[in-house]
Amino acid sequence: MKVKLDKIFSPASIAVIGASNRNSSVGKAVFQNILSSGFEGVVYPVNPKHNSIQGVKCYSSIKNVPERVDLAIITVPTKAVLKVVEECGKDGVGGLLVISSGFDEMGEEGKKLTRKLLEISHRYGMRFLGPNCLGFINPSLKINASFAHRSADPGKLAFISQSGALCTVILDWAAEKKVGFSHFVSGGSMTDIGFHDLIDYFGSDRNTSAILIYMESLTDARKFLSAARAFARTKPIIVLKAGKSQEGAKGALSHTGSLAGNDRVFESAFRRAGIVRVDTVEQLFDVAQAIAMQSIPGQDRLAIVTNAGGPGVLATDFMIANGGRMAKLEKTTIDKLDLVLSKNWSHGNPVDVLGDSSAEQFGQAVEAVLSDKGVDGVLSIFVPQAITSSIDTAEILVKISGNTHKTVLAAWMGGGEVLKARDILEEGKVPVYKFPESGVYSFLKMHSYGESIKTLYETPPNIPMKFNPSIEETKSLIQKVKDENRFVFTESESKQLMRFYDIPCTEPETVKTKKALDPLFESIPFPWVMKVASSEITHKTDAGGVVLNVKNKKEALKAYDSILENVKESRPEARIEGILVEPMIQKRYELLIGAKKDPMFGPVVLFGMGGVATEIYKDNRIGIPPLNMALALRVIERTKIYELLKGFRNIPSVDLKAIQFLLYKISYLVMEFPEIQEIDLNPFVVDETGGMVVDANVVLDKNFTREKFKPYSHLVISPYPYHLSSSVKLKDGREMKLRPIRPEDEPAVLELFKSLSRQSIYFRFFSYVPKVTHEMLTRFTQIDYDREMAIVGEITEDGVKKLTGVVRLVQDTLEDQAEFAIVVGDPWQGLGLGNIMMNYILDIANDWGLDKIYANVLKSNKAMVHMFKKRGFDLESQDYETLYAEKKLK
Repeated sequence: MKVKLDKIFSPASIAVIGASNRNSSVGKAVFQNILSSGFEGVVYPVNPKHNSIQGVKCYSSIKNVPERVDLAIITVPTKAVLKVVEECGKDGVGGLLVISSGFDEMGEEGKKLTRKLLEISHRYGMRFLGPNCLGFINPSLKINASFAHRSADPGKLAFISQSGALCTVILDWAAEKKVGFSHFVSGGSMTDIGFHDLIDYFGSDRNTSAILIYMESLTDARKFLSAARAFARTKPIIVLKAGKSQEGAKGALSHTGSLAGNDRVFESAFRRAGIVRVDTVEQLFDVAQAIAMQSIPGQDRLAIVTNAGGPGVLATDFMIANGGRMAKLEKTTIDKLDLVLSKNWSHGNPVDVLGDSSAEQFGQAVEAVLSDKGVDGVLSIFVPQAITSSIDTAEILVKISGNTHKTVLAAWMGGGEVLKARDILEEGKVPVYKFPESGVYSFLKMHSYGESIKTLYETPPNIPMKFNPSIEETKSLIQKVKDENRFVFTESESKQLMRFYDIPCTEPETVKTKKALDPLFESIPFPWVMKVASSEITHKTDAGGVVLNVKNKKEALKAYDSILENVKESRPEARIEGILVEPMIQKRYELLIGAKKDPMFGPVVLFGMGGVATEIYKDNRIGIPPLNMALALRVIERTKIYELLKGFRNIPSVDLKAIQFLLYKISYLVMEFPEIQEIDLNPFVVDETGGMVVDANVVLDKNFTREKFKPYSHLVISPYPYHLSSSVKLKDGREMKLRPIRPEDEPAVLELFKSLSRQSIYFRFFSYVPKVTHEMLTRFTQIDYDREMAIVGEITEDGVKKLTGVVRLVQDTLEDQAEFAIVVGDPWQGLGLGNIMMNYILDIANDWGLDKIYANVLKSNKAMVHMFKKRGFDLESQDYETLYAEKKLK
C-alpha cells in the first residue's frame, strides 16, 4: 500500500477533475493552489465545459489526458463522483483525493453512495482520501492539493485532521508561530484511508519526527491502536480528541458500565498505545515541540527558576493541581544558590532569584538546580526587568540546555520586548511559552509520554500461580441463562461464574420463605448480610434491597420483611426469586473491579475505590485487555487508593499481586467470552489477610451471537495466539515445543543470545553485537501479533526450559508483505530445527494472506542460502556480501 499512498501524497502527475475558472468554486481554488505552490510535476485540469483553465489546456475527461496520472483530485458535484471514479479506474489512475461532499454526512442515501464509492475504487486497486475533505499539503514537494487559503511551510510534523475548518485555522496559527510540516492532511470522512493507514505511512517517513492528530471519531480502533503502538516508541503521536461523549454510559446496568464512559476508554486506550492526549490546539503543538526539542524527564519532579515571585506561584499551583510534584531541593543545592544569589532569594522551590538578579545569576541558579539529583526538569520563568537582559538570559539558558540531559523549558512573559529572546530560545532547542502554565503542562505531558513508553518497554512478571479456569462450565452457565431468555445473571450465578475463574467469592444461601431462615440460624454465623435475589434488580441498594450487619434472629426476621416491602414499593414490576443470606465480611478496603464492553474498543477492565462511595469519588482507572501482571499494576497505580493499598504509615500493605492477578483473570474472562456486556464486583473487600467478592453482577450482551464470530475479533489488541503452539521432534528424537514469543520470555531470549557464537550473531545481524540491551530484548519479545509473529523453539533440558531459536515475520502493513529472519542457538544447530521453524512460519505467512516474504542473507551463510533455494525463493545479489531473497505467495 505504500506505493499506492505515494501516488497520492508524492505524485509526479496530478489531474484536477472539476477544475474551474468560476470564482469561489472549490475546483478553481484547488487548481490555483497547485499551480501557485510550485509543484514541479505535471498538472492537468479536467472539465468538459472548458478548453482551458487558468491558462492551462483543459481535457474533457480523464481518458483524454495524454499520460496516466498518479493522483486524481475530484471536486465535481456528488451525483457525478461515482462516474468519475469509474473512469479513473479504467484509465489506471494511481490514487484519488475526493474533496466532494454529500456522502456519509447525508444520511442513508449518502451511506449508499459511500459503499458504492468504496466498491468501485477497490475494484480498480485505487485508494482514496476523503470524501468531504479540504485536501492535503506536502510542503517538501511544493504540493498544495487543497482549497485552503494558504499553504504550509516545510517541517518535521505530520498533521492529520478530521475537520477541514480547523485546518484553515491551524495554517494561520502555524504561519504566525513559524511551525512547519512534513505533511498536512484533512482526512474528511476517512472512508477508505484511515488514521491507521496515515500513521503507518507517516511513521515510516524519514522526514516526519512526530504525528499530530485532531480526532472527532474513530472507525477501526484495533487497526488504529496497532499502528500507534508500532510507531509511538520512536515517533511521538499526539492527539487532540474532540467530543468527550458519555454515550458509552447510557443504559448501563452496573457501576462499571456507568463509570467506564466512552471518553475515559479513549483516554486509557491512548495511554496503552503510548499516545499523548492534549486538550487544546495550542497544547497539540506545544507538546510536540517540547518532545522534539528536549529530553523526556525520568520522573515528574519539576523545579522552577524565576525572577518574579507571582508567576512562580501560579506555575506551582498549576503543577500541584494537575498531579505533578515540585522537586524538593537538596541542602547542597540550597548552599550553591546561597553563594550566587542575594540573601533574600526564596530559599525553596520555586527559586525566586528576584528582579534585580543579573542574567549570569539567573543562569547560575538554573545550573545549580539542574545538578540536584531530585530534579528532573527546570522551567525558567522570565519577566522583563529594567536590570536584566532578556536576550542575554536566553542565550545563557540555551548554553546550559545544551550541556544537560535533563528537561529545560522556558516561559518568557511579555510582548514585543521578549520576541527576540524567544527566537533565540527556539533556535537553541529550548521550548518557550508566553505563560508558565503552558510550560508546566508540556512538562507533565512529556513525563506522561515517557511513562507510557516505559510501559511498552517493560518486561511483565510471570503469573504468580497456576490459572486453570473452568471454560466448559462457564460456557454451560452462560448458555443456561440465555436459554431462559435472560441476559442478567442472578447474584448466585454471577458468583458461580467468578469461582469458575478462581476468584474468591462469598457463597450466599437463597431462601424463599421466612421459615427457610430457621436452619441458617445455626449454619451461618452472625452478623449477616441479607439481600434481595432478583435478576431484574442490579442496583440492590438503590431499591432498598440490602440490609447489612444483621446481628441476630430477631433482626433477620425484620430484615426479611423490610427488604420485600422496600423492593415491592420501589420496583413493583421486578420478579423476586427470594432473599440471599451470607456472612458479613468486613475488611479495611472496599474496591470495585469490573469489566464493560465498549461499543468502539471492546471489553475494558475497571479498577478503583468501591462500596457506596464508588460513583461519588470516581477514583478508578481503566485497562485495555489483554492485561498481564505489569499492565494490571499500572492500572492500580493510577488510582488514589493505591497509596493506601501499598501500605500507609503503620497500616500494612494488602496483597497487591493477588489484586493484579484478579484483574488478569477478569481480563481473560472477557477475552474468552464476548457474550459478556458488563461485570461488576462491588465491593471486593480486601486487607492484608486477603480479599473476597461480596457482591457480583454479570450482564450479557443480548445482541451478541457466536455465528460467524472470529475468535478475539472483539478485542482492539490482539491477544497471545495460543492456537499457534505445536510440538515437534528433532532429529535426535527429543520433543520440542513451537509457540509464539511472549513478553515474559525476555530472560530466556537473553540466554539464547548468550548461546550464539560470533558467527551465528554475524549471520543474523550482519554485524557483531557487543551488548544486548533491555530495549533490544523488549523489541524482540513485546510484539503486536496483528502485524508481527515470532515463533520460538522451547525445549526442556535437565528440568530447565530453554529457548532454542526464534523465527520471525515482520509485516509491512503498507504492502501486504513481510520480512523473514531466523536464528538457532549453537547448541541446537544440526538437528533440523531451522528447517522445521522455517516451514512453520511459511505456513503462518500463507494463513495471513501475504503477497510475498523477503529477507537479506549473507552469501557466506551457505546453510541459509540452501534453505531459501530449497523453498523456491528468488535470490538476487545485492552487493559483494549479501543476497536479497524473495518468495511470492500468491
